[in-house]
Amino acid sequence: MERIVVIGAKGMLGRDLLPQLHSAFEGEVLGWDLEEIDIRNEKETIEKILEVRPTILLNLAAYTDVDGCEIHREEAFRVNGEGTKHLVLAANRCDAKVVYLSTDYVFDGRKNVPYTEEDEPNPINVYGQSKRVGEEALLRSGKDGLIIRTQWLYGRYGRNFVSAILNQAKERRGKVGAERSLRIVHDQFGNPTYTVDLSRMIVQLIQKGAAGIVHATNQGSCSWFEFGQTILHLCGLRDVEVIPIASDQLDRKALRPAYSVLSTEKLRGEFGIEPRHWREALSDYLSLLKQQGELQWIEG
Repeated sequence: MERIVVIGAKGMLGRDLLPQLHSAFEGEVLGWDLEEIDIRNEKETIEKILEVRPTILLNLAAYTDVDGCEIHREEAFRVNGEGTKHLVLAANRCDAKVVYLSTDYVFDGRKNVPYTEEDEPNPINVYGQSKRVGEEALLRSGKDGLIIRTQWLYGRYGRNFVSAILNQAKERRGKVGAERSLRIVHDQFGNPTYTVDLSRMIVQLIQKGAAGIVHATNQGSCSWFEFGQTILHLCGLRDVEVIPIASDQLDRKALRPAYSVLSTEKLRGEFGIEPRHWREALSDYLSLLKQQGELQWIEG
């Protein structure tokens, strides 16, 4: 019987993933966060994992502030790189399978077609570099671990692009001129991914015994500008103007890959998992927010 431990269980993805794991597996599912385990500490991490001896260890914990990683480089590598190494060491001691959530930011964004699992990583910022160290730790372990790369996550729990756009739109309603406008980057492309959908994909990949590297996102790609436009359109927010801007117009410390769309061909072809189109997933998410009364300000 499976015993699954999820590290980073209180994050945006973890809170959607836990109930789906409980439904899909008959064994025990444990959700841990920083209060239960600090993966930066090797000794503590190994001892904590060996106490429960999981069969599957999912690492969702990460330092995800992309610009913050540039400032706190050492901390980014401690969490994203060394922390993952510690979990791999612990997993090897109890023969657990490690599932590691990674990112499109391991790529440099210089391609103009979707990245496959065989493409060579070349991260251009500290976040991507530190996550790649985590990938390499698992790849070198010799175990049948699973690296799931994803991107542009949004969901019910935690800050994300969708909530940011809606909050800014709420602030700008009723204003005039330039104060009513949202400025959104038009020259970065990726796959918006709903955490509920990604959770289902993760469960299915585990059930199918997937190993190696798999890209898992919602289907279809767009720019941040198109993503933002679609959010406003689906919410009926036609009184908020969206202005496209270039990436270099934003004062950001970290470089972002211009085109980091991930191919889901392996996900679909090898594992028979068909992700929904990002527009359909986004529509469902916004409908959920409306049902929960969180978008009443739009109708008011």
